Amino acid sequence: VKIMTAKAKGVEFVLPTDVVVADKFAADADSKVVPVTAIPDGWMGLDVGPESRATIKKALSDCKTILWNGPMGVFEFDKFAAGTNAIAELLAEVTSQGATTIIGGGDSVAAVEKAGLAEKMSHISTGGGASLELLEGKVLPGVACLDDA
Repeated sequence: VKIMTAKAKGVEFVLPTDVVVADKFAADADSKVVPVTAIPDGWMGLDVGPESRATIKKALSDCKTILWNGPMGVFEFDKFAAGTNAIAELLAEVTSQGATTIIGGGDSVAAVEKAGLAEKMSHISTGGGASLELLEGKVLPGVACLDDA
C-alpha cells in the first residue's frame, strides 16, 4: 500500500533487485548473488547485490538531501559490506559536492565510521528511529517534556 501511495505522489521507491545470499550468518559463509525473487531455501540475504548497488547509487547521485537510516547489509562482516560501503562512499562524494547527508541510527553511524567516512557526512545521529518519527510529525516524549518545563 505504501509503495502505491509513493507512486501516486510521484515518489520514486527503489528496492533491491539482486542480493548477496549466504548459507549461514557468518563471516566465512558460502555466498552468491541471486535475484531477490530467487533466494534458495536455507539461504539468507546478507547484502544488496551489484545491480542493486548501481541502481541505488544512480537514484541518490543527484539528490540534494539524503537521510540514510539502516545499512544495506551485514557490514560487520567484510564479505557482506560492499553495499553499505558503496552507499557510504557515494554519500561522502555528494556531500563534498554540496548535498546534505544525514546518517541516522546506531548501525548506520557504525557503518560510516567503520568505512572511515563519518567526518565526510553533514550530520550524524544515533537516534535513527526517533529521527524518523520526528520527520513523520510524531511527538517525541523527550521533546514534549521540555515543552512542559
